[in-house]
Amino acid sequence: MELTNYETIVKNEDSAFRYLSKKCRKNGHRFCPKCTNRKLWKLGSGKRRCSRCRYTFDELSGRWLNQSRLSCQNWLRVLKLFELEVSTNKIASQLAVPYNTVHRAVMLVRHAILCSAADAPVLLGGEIELDESYFGGKRKGLRGRGSRNKTIVFGILGRRGRVSVSVVKDASAESLMNETVKKVRRGSIVYTDKWRGYDSLMFCGYKHLNIDHTHKFKQGKVYINGIEGFWSFAKERLIKHHGISPRKFLQYIKEMEWRYNNRNKELYSLLVNYMLGARNT
Repeated sequence: MELTNYETIVKNEDSAFRYLSKKCRKNGHRFCPKCTNRKLWKLGSGKRRCSRCRYTFDELSGRWLNQSRLSCQNWLRVLKLFELEVSTNKIASQLAVPYNTVHRAVMLVRHAILCSAADAPVLLGGEIELDESYFGGKRKGLRGRGSRNKTIVFGILGRRGRVSVSVVKDASAESLMNETVKKVRRGSIVYTDKWRGYDSLMFCGYKHLNIDHTHKFKQGKVYINGIEGFWSFAKERLIKHHGISPRKFLQYIKEMEWRYNNRNKELYSLLVNYMLGARNT
């Protein structure tokens, strides 16, 4: 979105509300946020009631952004600053809004992103790179697959540019194969390192090629530099949070997946659409 358009939208509460309410309609028509029915009854209070499910709502009812006390104007500002990866502390300071209010809003954004990914799973195919990475604070002792008390993230990257990540309990063959079979088309060419957890790929309908990182990192088309690039992308951004609780970690890593997959798109419009989506969880 152009800066001049953004400034026009957020110049006051009325303009922010008009922008959001217009975005809540499909082709200019209002619809029920619960069942998407377009046949609505207008009530004396100004609210509307769905003729099918009888849900009573106003313009922003039942949507993610309605779960916070932020004004429409501040919601649009939070989304812009979130797009720019400004920290929660700085957002609270710039908007003169309590930290807890902003933190709740930002976590709602991450949860909406997480739910959107779950609602629209993508099956990857073609040439695929697989790898795991370990996230957590600095600890003494072994690193990588020998480390303890870290969060293990399994990454699947299609060389056409899309990544899918999931938190797994361990790096065993069972855990890695379960995620691969769910997300990668059979018959795909799959590239990995020499970890024994990937040895079962050839029995699951994939062409499996691997690279021994103790000797080289690339041999022709056999490499996993793409998924390793995503790990760098994610860790560079997550380090600024100075520690993330394991309970909330999935929302943060899925945010990184979303940012990477949409790195060439207009993120602000996507965020607005997510927050105007129906809150179904």
